Amino acid sequence: MRFRHPDGSIVHLSYCTNVHPAETLDGVRAQLRDHCEPVRRRLGRDRLGIGLWLAREAARVLINDPAELRALRAELDSRGLEVVTLNGFPYEGFGADEVKYRVYRPDWTEPERLAHTTDLARLLAALLPDDVTEGTISTLPLAWRTPYATDPGAAGTARAALTTLAQRLDALAELTGKSIRIGLEPEPGCTVETTADAIAPLTDVGHERIGICVDTCHLATSFEDPDTAFDALTAAGIPVVKSQLSAALHAEHPHLPEVRTALAAFAEPRFLHQTRTSTAAGLRGTDDLDEAVAGGALPDSTPWRAHFHVPLHAPPAPPLTSTLPVLRTTLARLVGGPVPLTRHLEVETYTWQALPAELRPRTRTQLADGIAAELTLARDLLVDLGLKELP
Repeated sequence: MRFRHPDGSIVHLSYCTNVHPAETLDGVRAQLRDHCEPVRRRLGRDRLGIGLWLAREAARVLINDPAELRALRAELDSRGLEVVTLNGFPYEGFGADEVKYRVYRPDWTEPERLAHTTDLARLLAALLPDDVTEGTISTLPLAWRTPYATDPGAAGTARAALTTLAQRLDALAELTGKSIRIGLEPEPGCTVETTADAIAPLTDVGHERIGICVDTCHLATSFEDPDTAFDALTAAGIPVVKSQLSAALHAEHPHLPEVRTALAAFAEPRFLHQTRTSTAAGLRGTDDLDEAVAGGALPDSTPWRAHFHVPLHAPPAPPLTSTLPVLRTTLARLVGGPVPLTRHLEVETYTWQALPAELRPRTRTQLADGIAAELTLARDLLVDLGLKELP
Protein backbone atom coordinates (compact mmCIF):
# COMPACT_ATOMS: atom_id res chain seq x y z
CA MET A 1 0.00 0.00 0.00
CA ARG A 2 1.34 3.38 -0.96
CA PHE A 3 0.69 6.79 0.57
CA ARG A 4 1.71 10.28 -0.44
CA HIS A 5 3.22 12.28 2.39
CA PRO A 6 2.44 16.03 2.46
CA ASP A 7 6.04 16.66 1.39
CA GLY A 8 5.34 14.75 -1.84
CA SER A 9 7.32 11.60 -1.06
CA ILE A 10 5.87 8.08 -1.14
CA VAL A 11 5.50 6.09 2.09
CA HIS A 12 5.08 2.32 1.76
CA LEU A 13 3.02 0.14 4.11
CA SER A 14 3.35 -3.65 4.00
CA TYR A 15 2.87 -6.66 6.24
CA CYS A 16 5.62 -9.14 7.06
CA THR A 17 5.29 -12.69 5.75
CA ASN A 18 7.17 -14.26 8.66
CA VAL A 19 3.67 -14.90 10.02
CA HIS A 20 3.45 -17.62 7.34
CA PRO A 21 6.31 -20.06 8.02
CA ALA A 22 8.14 -21.29 4.91
CA GLU A 23 11.74 -22.40 4.49
CA THR A 24 11.64 -23.23 0.79
CA LEU A 25 10.89 -21.33 -2.38
CA ASP A 26 7.84 -23.52 -2.99
CA GLY A 27 6.64 -22.53 0.47
CA VAL A 28 7.11 -18.86 -0.35
CA ARG A 29 5.03 -19.24 -3.51
CA ALA A 30 2.32 -20.98 -1.49
CA GLN A 31 2.30 -17.99 0.88
CA LEU A 32 1.68 -15.61 -1.98
CA ARG A 33 -1.22 -17.73 -3.26
CA ASP A 34 -2.83 -18.79 0.01
CA HIS A 35 -2.32 -15.73 2.20
CA CYS A 36 -0.92 -12.58 0.62
CA GLU A 37 -3.24 -12.34 -2.38
CA PRO A 38 -6.35 -13.10 -0.25
CA VAL A 39 -5.36 -10.29 2.13
CA ARG A 40 -5.02 -7.92 -0.82
CA ARG A 41 -8.47 -8.88 -2.06
CA ARG A 42 -10.03 -8.32 1.37
CA LEU A 43 -8.59 -4.82 1.38
CA GLY A 44 -9.99 -4.12 -2.08
CA ARG A 45 -6.60 -3.03 -3.34
CA ASP A 46 -5.04 -3.58 -6.75
CA ARG A 47 -1.62 -3.63 -5.11
CA LEU A 48 -0.44 -4.76 -1.68
CA GLY A 49 3.01 -4.45 -0.19
CA ILE A 50 4.51 -7.44 1.58
CA GLY A 51 7.63 -7.51 3.72
CA LEU A 52 9.02 -10.76 2.42
CA TRP A 53 10.86 -13.17 4.69
CA LEU A 54 13.23 -15.42 2.74
CA ALA A 55 14.85 -18.17 4.79
CA ARG A 56 18.38 -19.22 3.91
CA GLU A 57 17.33 -22.13 1.68
CA ALA A 58 14.85 -20.10 -0.36
CA ALA A 59 17.33 -17.25 -0.72
CA ARG A 60 20.10 -19.53 -1.96
CA VAL A 61 17.86 -21.07 -4.62
CA LEU A 62 16.97 -17.60 -5.91
CA ILE A 63 20.61 -16.45 -5.90
CA ASN A 64 21.77 -19.52 -7.78
CA ASP A 65 18.99 -19.63 -10.37
CA PRO A 66 18.16 -16.35 -12.15
CA ALA A 67 15.19 -18.01 -13.85
CA GLU A 68 13.63 -18.75 -10.46
CA LEU A 69 14.18 -15.14 -9.41
CA ARG A 70 12.52 -13.84 -12.58
CA ALA A 71 9.62 -16.24 -12.03
CA LEU A 72 9.14 -15.01 -8.46
CA ARG A 73 9.15 -11.39 -9.60
CA ALA A 74 6.57 -12.24 -12.28
CA GLU A 75 4.37 -14.05 -9.76
CA LEU A 76 4.45 -11.08 -7.40
CA ASP A 77 3.32 -8.84 -10.25
CA SER A 78 0.56 -11.21 -11.36
CA ARG A 79 -0.85 -11.44 -7.82
CA GLY A 80 -0.83 -7.67 -7.28
CA LEU A 81 1.95 -7.83 -4.71
CA GLU A 82 5.05 -5.67 -4.38
CA VAL A 83 8.18 -5.92 -2.26
CA VAL A 84 10.22 -2.93 -1.09
CA THR A 85 11.45 -4.43 2.18
CA LEU A 86 12.66 -7.78 3.50
CA ASN A 87 12.80 -9.16 7.03
CA GLY A 88 16.36 -10.42 7.28
CA PHE A 89 16.30 -11.12 11.04
CA PRO A 90 15.38 -14.84 11.14
CA TYR A 91 17.91 -16.95 9.24
CA GLU A 92 16.02 -20.24 9.19
CA GLY A 93 13.71 -22.34 11.34
CA PHE A 94 11.28 -19.54 12.22
CA GLY A 95 8.38 -21.94 11.79
CA ALA A 96 9.86 -24.55 14.14
CA ASP A 97 7.93 -25.76 17.17
CA GLU A 98 10.52 -24.02 19.35
CA VAL A 99 12.38 -20.96 18.08
CA LYS A 100 13.41 -19.13 21.29
CA TYR A 101 17.15 -18.29 21.31
CA ARG A 102 17.77 -19.94 17.92
CA VAL A 103 16.48 -16.86 16.09
CA TYR A 104 19.66 -14.96 17.07
CA ARG A 105 22.01 -17.27 15.17
CA PRO A 106 24.02 -16.77 13.12
CA ASP A 107 24.82 -13.33 14.49
CA TRP A 108 27.01 -10.54 13.13
CA THR A 109 30.18 -12.17 14.44
CA GLU A 110 29.58 -15.16 12.14
CA PRO A 111 30.32 -15.10 8.38
CA GLU A 112 27.01 -16.75 7.53
CA ARG A 113 25.12 -13.63 8.61
CA LEU A 114 27.09 -11.38 6.28
CA ALA A 115 26.73 -13.84 3.40
CA HIS A 116 22.97 -14.21 3.88
CA THR A 117 22.35 -10.46 4.20
CA THR A 118 24.41 -9.83 1.07
CA ASP A 119 22.25 -12.37 -0.76
CA LEU A 120 19.08 -10.68 0.48
CA ALA A 121 20.30 -7.29 -0.73
CA ARG A 122 20.99 -8.65 -4.21
CA LEU A 123 17.58 -10.32 -4.32
CA LEU A 124 15.73 -7.23 -3.13
CA ALA A 125 17.42 -5.10 -5.79
CA ALA A 126 15.94 -7.48 -8.38
CA LEU A 127 12.49 -7.69 -6.76
CA LEU A 128 11.87 -3.95 -6.31
CA PRO A 129 9.08 -2.53 -8.50
CA ASP A 130 10.34 -0.75 -11.60
CA ASP A 131 9.37 2.67 -10.22
CA VAL A 132 11.06 2.16 -6.83
CA THR A 133 14.79 2.75 -6.35
CA GLU A 134 15.16 2.14 -2.61
CA GLY A 135 14.78 -1.09 -0.66
CA THR A 136 15.30 -1.88 3.02
CA ILE A 137 16.19 -4.94 5.06
CA SER A 138 15.88 -5.36 8.83
CA THR A 139 18.42 -7.51 10.64
CA LEU A 140 19.21 -8.68 14.14
CA PRO A 141 20.85 -6.14 16.49
CA LEU A 142 24.36 -7.60 16.28
CA ALA A 143 23.81 -10.59 18.59
CA TRP A 144 22.16 -11.96 21.70
CA ARG A 145 23.92 -10.36 24.66
CA THR A 146 25.73 -13.58 25.61
CA PRO A 147 28.37 -14.72 24.70
CA TYR A 148 28.94 -11.44 22.79
CA ALA A 149 29.49 -9.47 25.99
CA THR A 150 32.30 -11.78 27.18
CA ASP A 151 34.13 -11.97 23.84
CA PRO A 152 36.61 -9.08 23.59
CA GLY A 153 36.81 -9.43 19.82
CA ALA A 154 33.06 -9.59 19.10
CA ALA A 155 32.46 -5.87 18.62
CA GLY A 156 35.33 -5.52 16.18
CA THR A 157 34.26 -8.56 14.21
CA ALA A 158 30.68 -7.31 13.91
CA ARG A 159 31.83 -3.82 12.94
CA ALA A 160 34.08 -5.25 10.23
CA ALA A 161 31.20 -7.34 8.86
CA LEU A 162 28.87 -4.35 8.69
CA THR A 163 31.57 -2.24 7.06
CA THR A 164 32.06 -4.94 4.42
CA LEU A 165 28.30 -5.07 3.91
CA ALA A 166 28.17 -1.30 3.41
CA GLN A 167 30.86 -1.55 0.73
CA ARG A 168 28.88 -4.29 -1.01
CA LEU A 169 25.71 -2.20 -0.88
CA ASP A 170 27.57 0.70 -2.48
CA ALA A 171 28.76 -1.58 -5.27
CA LEU A 172 25.24 -2.99 -5.70
CA ALA A 173 23.80 0.52 -6.05
CA GLU A 174 26.39 1.40 -8.68
CA LEU A 175 25.64 -1.79 -10.60
CA THR A 176 21.83 -1.78 -10.42
CA GLY A 177 20.78 1.79 -9.65
CA LYS A 178 18.92 0.44 -6.61
CA SER A 179 19.86 1.63 -3.12
CA ILE A 180 19.45 -1.08 -0.49
CA ARG A 181 19.73 -0.07 3.18
CA ILE A 182 20.05 -2.27 6.26
CA GLY A 183 18.52 -1.54 9.67
CA LEU A 184 19.66 -3.07 12.95
CA GLU A 185 16.48 -3.91 14.87
CA PRO A 186 16.92 -3.30 18.63
CA GLU A 187 15.34 -6.08 20.67
CA PRO A 188 15.19 -6.79 24.42
CA GLY A 189 17.95 -9.12 25.57
CA CYS A 190 20.22 -8.38 22.63
CA THR A 191 23.54 -6.54 22.46
CA VAL A 192 21.55 -3.65 21.05
CA GLU A 193 18.42 -3.70 23.22
CA THR A 194 17.34 -0.09 22.76
CA THR A 195 17.67 2.68 20.20
CA ALA A 196 20.19 4.31 22.54
CA ASP A 197 22.31 1.15 22.42
CA ALA A 198 22.36 1.37 18.62
CA ILE A 199 23.98 4.79 18.42
CA ALA A 200 27.58 3.83 19.29
CA PRO A 201 27.94 0.81 16.97
CA LEU A 202 26.18 2.54 14.08
CA THR A 203 28.32 5.63 14.57
CA ASP A 204 31.39 3.38 14.43
CA VAL A 205 30.24 1.95 11.10
CA GLY A 206 29.38 5.45 9.92
CA HIS A 207 27.65 4.64 6.65
CA GLU A 208 24.41 6.04 5.25
CA ARG A 209 23.21 2.61 4.10
CA ILE A 210 23.46 1.10 7.61
CA GLY A 211 20.90 2.43 10.08
CA ILE A 212 18.18 1.34 12.46
CA CYS A 213 14.85 -0.47 12.17
CA VAL A 214 12.50 0.69 14.91
CA ASP A 215 10.09 -2.04 16.02
CA THR A 216 7.40 -0.38 18.12
CA CYS A 217 6.77 -3.53 20.19
CA HIS A 218 10.44 -3.68 21.15
CA LEU A 219 10.55 0.06 21.79
CA ALA A 220 7.58 -0.22 24.14
CA THR A 221 8.80 -3.38 25.87
CA SER A 222 11.98 -1.55 26.88
CA PHE A 223 9.88 1.43 28.09
CA GLU A 224 11.59 3.81 25.68
CA ASP A 225 10.00 7.21 25.16
CA PRO A 226 9.56 7.62 21.38
CA ASP A 227 10.33 11.35 21.34
CA THR A 228 13.49 10.91 23.38
CA ALA A 229 14.57 8.02 21.17
CA PHE A 230 14.09 9.88 17.88
CA ASP A 231 15.68 13.08 19.21
CA ALA A 232 18.81 11.10 20.06
CA LEU A 233 18.88 9.24 16.73
CA THR A 234 18.45 12.49 14.81
CA ALA A 235 21.16 14.23 16.81
CA ALA A 236 23.53 11.33 16.13
CA GLY A 237 22.70 11.27 12.42
CA ILE A 238 21.48 7.67 12.55
CA PRO A 239 18.96 7.01 9.73
CA VAL A 240 15.69 5.23 10.50
CA VAL A 241 15.79 2.73 7.63
CA LYS A 242 12.36 1.22 8.34
CA SER A 243 9.87 0.71 11.13
CA GLN A 244 7.91 -2.35 12.11
CA LEU A 245 4.48 -1.49 13.45
CA SER A 246 3.68 -3.80 16.34
CA ALA A 247 2.30 -3.74 19.87
CA ALA A 248 3.55 -5.39 23.07
CA LEU A 249 1.60 -6.99 25.89
CA HIS A 250 1.04 -4.58 28.82
CA ALA A 251 0.08 -5.44 32.40
CA GLU A 252 -0.59 -2.38 34.55
CA HIS A 253 -0.90 -4.24 37.89
CA PRO A 254 1.26 -7.38 37.73
CA HIS A 255 1.00 -7.98 41.48
CA LEU A 256 -2.65 -9.01 41.16
CA PRO A 257 -3.32 -12.77 40.90
CA GLU A 258 -5.81 -12.31 38.07
CA VAL A 259 -3.21 -10.39 36.08
CA ARG A 260 -0.63 -13.15 36.57
CA THR A 261 -3.19 -15.70 35.41
CA ALA A 262 -3.97 -13.66 32.30
CA LEU A 263 -0.26 -13.25 31.51
CA ALA A 264 0.38 -16.95 31.97
CA ALA A 265 -1.96 -17.68 29.05
CA PHE A 266 0.53 -15.88 26.77
CA ALA A 267 3.57 -17.83 28.02
CA GLU A 268 4.03 -20.35 25.23
CA PRO A 269 6.90 -22.61 24.09
CA ARG A 270 7.61 -21.33 20.59
CA PHE A 271 8.95 -17.78 20.85
CA LEU A 272 10.93 -15.87 23.43
CA HIS A 273 8.83 -13.26 25.23
CA GLN A 274 11.27 -11.03 27.07
CA THR A 275 9.52 -9.17 29.90
CA ARG A 276 10.53 -5.80 31.34
CA THR A 277 9.53 -3.35 34.05
CA SER A 278 10.78 0.18 34.62
CA THR A 279 11.75 0.92 38.21
CA ALA A 280 13.40 3.83 40.02
CA ALA A 281 16.64 1.84 39.84
CA GLY A 282 16.32 1.32 36.08
CA LEU A 283 15.01 -1.32 33.70
CA ARG A 284 14.63 -4.85 35.09
CA GLY A 285 13.81 -7.89 33.00
CA THR A 286 13.62 -11.59 32.33
CA ASP A 287 14.41 -13.51 29.16
CA ASP A 288 10.95 -15.06 28.99
CA LEU A 289 7.43 -14.45 30.23
CA ASP A 290 7.10 -17.66 32.22
CA GLU A 291 10.06 -16.63 34.40
CA ALA A 292 8.30 -13.38 35.25
CA VAL A 293 4.92 -14.98 35.90
CA ALA A 294 6.43 -17.57 38.25
CA GLY A 295 7.28 -14.74 40.65
CA GLY A 296 10.40 -13.44 42.31
CA ALA A 297 12.32 -12.57 39.15
CA LEU A 298 10.79 -9.12 38.62
CA PRO A 299 9.48 -6.39 40.92
CA ASP A 300 5.70 -6.27 40.55
CA SER A 301 4.95 -2.82 41.91
CA THR A 302 5.34 -1.22 38.46
CA PRO A 303 3.77 -2.21 35.11
CA TRP A 304 5.18 -5.09 33.09
CA ARG A 305 5.53 -5.29 29.33
CA ALA A 306 6.25 -8.47 27.39
CA HIS A 307 7.71 -8.93 23.92
CA PHE A 308 4.62 -10.57 22.50
CA HIS A 309 3.41 -9.05 19.23
CA VAL A 310 -0.33 -8.78 19.84
CA PRO A 311 -2.62 -7.95 16.88
CA LEU A 312 -2.82 -4.20 16.41
CA HIS A 313 -6.60 -4.03 16.15
CA ALA A 314 -7.37 -6.58 18.87
CA PRO A 315 -5.74 -5.85 22.25
CA PRO A 316 -6.10 -8.59 24.86
CA ALA A 317 -9.06 -8.53 27.19
CA PRO A 318 -8.79 -6.83 30.60
CA PRO A 319 -6.92 -6.94 32.91
CA LEU A 320 -4.29 -6.84 30.13
CA THR A 321 -3.92 -4.41 27.27
CA SER A 322 -1.43 -3.56 24.51
CA THR A 323 1.04 -0.77 23.84
CA LEU A 324 -0.86 0.56 20.84
CA PRO A 325 -0.58 4.12 22.27
CA VAL A 326 3.22 3.84 21.90
CA LEU A 327 2.76 2.84 18.27
CA ARG A 328 0.52 5.86 17.69
CA THR A 329 3.07 8.23 19.21
CA THR A 330 5.91 6.64 17.27
CA LEU A 331 4.05 6.78 13.98
CA ALA A 332 3.25 10.46 14.49
CA ARG A 333 6.93 11.12 14.96
CA LEU A 334 7.97 8.94 12.01
CA VAL A 335 5.63 10.32 9.37
CA GLY A 336 3.57 13.06 11.03
CA GLY A 337 6.16 15.80 10.64
CA PRO A 338 7.06 17.97 7.64
CA VAL A 339 9.41 15.26 6.33
CA PRO A 340 9.07 11.51 7.02
CA LEU A 341 11.87 9.99 9.07
CA THR A 342 11.33 6.72 7.19
CA ARG A 343 9.34 5.72 4.13
CA HIS A 344 9.04 1.98 4.83
CA LEU A 345 6.48 0.77 7.38
CA GLU A 346 5.75 -2.90 8.02
CA VAL A 347 3.07 -4.48 10.19
CA GLU A 348 4.80 -7.39 11.92
CA THR A 349 2.49 -9.55 14.00
CA TYR A 350 4.08 -12.96 13.58
CA THR A 351 2.55 -14.44 16.75
CA TRP A 352 -0.99 -15.08 15.54
CA GLN A 353 -0.59 -18.84 15.98
CA ALA A 354 1.10 -18.36 19.38
CA LEU A 355 -1.88 -16.51 20.87
CA PRO A 356 -3.93 -18.23 23.60
CA ALA A 357 -6.11 -20.90 21.98
CA GLU A 358 -9.35 -18.93 22.17
CA LEU A 359 -7.78 -15.97 20.30
CA ARG A 360 -5.95 -18.00 17.65
CA PRO A 361 -7.25 -18.01 14.05
CA ARG A 362 -8.40 -21.50 13.13
CA THR A 363 -8.55 -21.13 9.37
CA ARG A 364 -6.73 -19.30 6.59
CA THR A 365 -9.80 -17.15 6.18
CA GLN A 366 -9.71 -16.02 9.80
CA LEU A 367 -5.99 -15.26 9.57
CA ALA A 368 -6.43 -13.24 6.37
CA ASP A 369 -9.28 -11.31 8.00
CA GLY A 370 -7.07 -10.50 10.98
CA ILE A 371 -4.12 -9.34 8.89
CA ALA A 372 -6.41 -7.20 6.76
CA ALA A 373 -7.87 -5.65 9.92
CA GLU A 374 -4.37 -4.79 11.17
CA LEU A 375 -3.48 -3.15 7.87
CA THR A 376 -6.75 -1.23 7.89
CA LEU A 377 -5.96 0.18 11.33
CA ALA A 378 -2.46 1.17 10.19
CA ARG A 379 -3.89 2.76 7.04
CA ASP A 380 -6.38 4.78 9.09
CA LEU A 381 -3.60 6.03 11.38
CA LEU A 382 -1.59 7.19 8.36
CA VAL A 383 -4.55 8.96 6.80
CA ASP A 384 -5.27 10.67 10.14
CA LEU A 385 -1.70 11.99 10.06
CA GLY A 386 -2.34 13.66 6.72
CA LEU A 387 -1.02 11.04 4.30
CA LYS A 388 -3.06 10.30 1.20
CA GLU A 389 -3.66 6.69 0.21
CA LEU A 390 -2.75 6.03 -3.43
CA PRO A 391 -4.40 3.53 -5.79
